[in-house]
Amino acid sequence: MNTIDKNSAEIQNRIIASRAGLVSRTTTPQTPVTGEQGSTVKGASFGEIFKSKVTEELKFSAHASSRLKSRNIEMTPDIMGKLEKAVEGAQSKGARDSLILVNKDLAFIVNIPNKTVITAMDGESIKDNVFTNIDSTVIAG
Repeated sequence: MNTIDKNSAEIQNRIIASRAGLVSRTTTPQTPVTGEQGSTVKGASFGEIFKSKVTEELKFSAHASSRLKSRNIEMTPDIMGKLEKAVEGAQSKGARDSLILVNKDLAFIVNIPNKTVITAMDGESIKDNVFTNIDSTVIAG
């Protein structure tokens, strides 16, 4: 590996460590940065690392964020935990677009492969609604 490749790899490692909150922008990591399932970042391509970091967290589309705000839905840690667990369950079954029911008055449509919440509905919005373009439903009590 030549000097340019080493410098490029070091810069990529610093960017990833900074984004992961492991170091500030002006310091060097004191411990190796670890990726998915504890594997070290060194040796993995930037694309692999980026993909693993992007797909780890549940994201909300602009539409879903708008619906949360307009419907006064507060995303508590309890709700997020249930939603994340439901997404993991749907993912393990090969689901693509799921209706996830949390409690009795909260529902989300989630694109499972991208881990992206597409829309959010409160109890009033759920009533008399028809859900289309889903391939699964998860009840996350």
